[in-house]
Amino acid sequence: MRRLHPLPLLFAALLAALGATPAAAHKPSDSYLRVLVGPAARAGDAVAAPSDTPVRLRWDVSLKDLDFLVGLDADGDSALTWGELKAKRSEIAAATLSRLGLEADGVPLTLRLDDLLVTDHSDGAYAVLAVGTDAEAEPATLAVRYRLLFDADPTHRGLVFVDAGEGPSAPAVLGPDADATRLDLAAGGGRSAASFLGFVREGVYHIWIGLDHVLFLITLMLPAVLLRSGGRWTPAPAFAPAAGGILALVTSFTVAHSVTLWLATTGWVEPPSRLVESVIAASIIVSAVHNLAPRLPLTGVGIAFAFGLLHGFGFASVLRDLGLGGTGLGVALLGFNVGVELGQLAIVAAFFPVAWLLRATAFYRVVALRVGSALVALLAAAWLAERALGLEIVGF
Repeated sequence: MRRLHPLPLLFAALLAALGATPAAAHKPSDSYLRVLVGPAARAGDAVAAPSDTPVRLRWDVSLKDLDFLVGLDADGDSALTWGELKAKRSEIAAATLSRLGLEADGVPLTLRLDDLLVTDHSDGAYAVLAVGTDAEAEPATLAVRYRLLFDADPTHRGLVFVDAGEGPSAPAVLGPDADATRLDLAAGGGRSAASFLGFVREGVYHIWIGLDHVLFLITLMLPAVLLRSGGRWTPAPAFAPAAGGILALVTSFTVAHSVTLWLATTGWVEPPSRLVESVIAASIIVSAVHNLAPRLPLTGVGIAFAFGLLHGFGFASVLRDLGLGGTGLGVALLGFNVGVELGQLAIVAAFFPVAWLLRATAFYRVVALRVGSALVALLAAAWLAERALGLEIVGF
């Protein structure tokens, strides 16, 4: 009996792992928690009337998340209404405030839901929770412990800002492995270094859970260990040029999406989310088909750059709703970009050595390149139909 070579099996498992996405019943999401202190707390805004409260909160939570927590859709028609939201006010208060802790100078504060409104973010409608506290004076430090949805959705993140009257600080990014933060109000909530590292982690995490971005990157890398000659793919003869080519692909993709990420996050260009996600799916189809029948008048680096501009608009949804400016926005953009690049390099480090070893095999040229690209094209076509037409085909 002929023994199977372990490398093709290893490579197939690697592709499955790189293309895997968290199998959760709940879509990854963020919420935005603004801790308003002193002048910011006492000033009136769209959420609360002017008062003498020294500490209050504005908490934007997705209606999808609240529906997941308390079941807002009473009539089951998949359309959430203001009436359904108001009817669940007490359940919303119990479900959210029980998962949030706030201490002022080491003393726990009592939280209460003062008002409930609705606003729009780039990914849909959010409830705005106006949360009051029993703080009696402006504290020097605040400690926040955040546990919303972590028990059901480990991909959820809480972005915590502090605003003492001079605009929001750079946010702390809280997740299951880091669910608490301490805000030094004397330093303006100064967390630039911690926020930078938080956004580095978010950039890595976002590229890893973004199945469409990962498959686009893998599709670009599949032919990087081959040469096109006489209408056929042949193994690349030298390691260094192939490795340099893959690094050039990744860097080109990063540079391109950094440009559009900045343009979208700063508000210069704001294409509709549905259009962006649809075009990203189309870019994956084009890249996969190009592997099967190279026709585009671009090299791999050119394809990575051209389509990377589109993917940058997709990344922007992570940062667009933060409402940051100045230093805070700079910290977020730089940290997120560094994280995305590190996440991509980790994928390259896992993919390239195995691809190099298998490049001369029929398994690589037929199964990995041709069959793999065809399957990616089919999946991306299903995504395109879902995103452009609002259909439910693959569900992820």
